[in-house]
Amino acid sequence: MSRRTVLIVGASVAGVHAARTLRAQGHDGRIVLAGAEAQLPYDKPPLSKQFLSGDGDPERVRLLTEDEARDLRIELRLGTAAVGLDPAEREVRFDDGQACRYDVCVIATGAAARPSPWPVDSGLHHLRSLADGTALRADLRRGGHVVIIGAGFIGAETAATARALGCEVTVVDPNPVPMERVLGPELGELCIALHGRHGVRTRFGRAVTSVTGTAGDLAVTLDDGEVLRARTVVVGIGAVPNDGWLAGSGLRPADGVLCEEHGRAVGAEDVFAVGDVARWFHPGRGEHLRIEHWTNAVDQAALVAHNILHPDTLRTHVPVEYVWSDQYDWKIQIVGRPSTAALHTVIGEFGANARGAALFTDGDGRLSAAVTVNWPRALVECRRLVADAGRLDAAAQRLGAVAHPPVLNSGAAS
Repeated sequence: MSRRTVLIVGASVAGVHAARTLRAQGHDGRIVLAGAEAQLPYDKPPLSKQFLSGDGDPERVRLLTEDEARDLRIELRLGTAAVGLDPAEREVRFDDGQACRYDVCVIATGAAARPSPWPVDSGLHHLRSLADGTALRADLRRGGHVVIIGAGFIGAETAATARALGCEVTVVDPNPVPMERVLGPELGELCIALHGRHGVRTRFGRAVTSVTGTAGDLAVTLDDGEVLRARTVVVGIGAVPNDGWLAGSGLRPADGVLCEEHGRAVGAEDVFAVGDVARWFHPGRGEHLRIEHWTNAVDQAALVAHNILHPDTLRTHVPVEYVWSDQYDWKIQIVGRPSTAALHTVIGEFGANARGAALFTDGDGRLSAAVTVNWPRALVECRRLVADAGRLDAAAQRLGAVAHPPVLNSGAAS
C-alpha cells in the first residue's frame, strides 16, 4: 500500500487532514489533493466569526500552504472540479478535461450552502466559501439593516458578528424555537433571549415568501404580509452534500456518499468518504449518519487514513458528536445529541454573565448529551462522561448540580 497513489477529491478540512495523516502514518506513495477552488485550502468555521469581524486576511484561515504541501509531498490540483468517478477504471475526471488515476480515492468534497429560493441580482449572500465571506464582509462594513434568514449556527453567528460591526439585525426563521434540532426546545428558547439582549430583532415561526430588490434596497416579505427593508440579506437555510458529480459512478446516493462503519463507500472497494459528504453507518446507533461538524471531519479523516494504510486492523467510526458556536458573549459547546434526549438539570446561569451546563439523559440514568456555555471545565467533564456512558448523577455531582429540574425563562425580542 505504501507506494500506491491516494487521490483525495476535496481540499476541505477532512481532505487536508486525511493527506496529513497519511504522511504522518508512513504512506510513501503519491498523494494528490484536488480542490474545485483555486484558493489554497482554508478553514471554514472562522468565516462567520473572526474572518467577518477581523481584517479578512485569508492567511489567517489557511489549512495548508504551498511550502507545507511541498514538504509533505502532497500534489495540489486546485481550481478544477471533479465531474465524474469511474471505480472500475480507478479514475476521476475533472472539468478541465483531464483525469487522474488512483489506487485509493478519498471523497472529501464537503457540502454547499442550500441555494436561496429567492433570486435577486445583488445584496443577497450565502456563507460557505472564502469568496462568500469576503463579499459579505464588504457589505456588512457598509452598515445598515441586515436581515438573516435562518437561525442555525451560520445565521446566529453572522447575526452576532453583524451586531458587533454596528449593523441593525433581524433574524427570521420558520421554526418557533431557534436551533431546536441541535439544542432541544428548552435551550432553543434561551437563544431567543440571547438575541434580544444584544439588540437583535427576531421573527421566529415566520416564513419568508419573497426577497426582491437589489443591494442597499431589498425587501423581505414574510408569510403574514410584513415587509422588512434591508441593505443586506444573508440566507443560511442549511447545506447539501457535494455529491452530484458522482452520478453514474455506481455509488449509492443517500444525501451524501453511503459508507459502512469503516468509512469505505458502499459498492466501491477502494473508495472512501470523509467529512460533510459522508453518510456512514454508526453501529452504536444502528443507522447511517451524516454530521456536518468540524471535529467529526477531522476524526473521520484520521480513521480513514488508518484504514487505508492498515486494512488488516480496520477501525470503526463511532464518534461522540461535538460542536461549538461563538455567539455574542457565549461560547456554546455541545456534546452528543441534546435534541434526541431529555433535559434533566441545568447548572449555573444561562442569562447575562452566562456560565452554565445543561445535562441531558437517555432515560436510563446515563448522561447522553450536554450543552455548556462559557464553562471549559464542565465541557471536559461532560465529553468524558458522555463518551464513557457515565452516570447522570455522577456528572451532576461533579458539576455541583441542584437535584430538581430547572425552570427556564425566555425573553423573546420583537
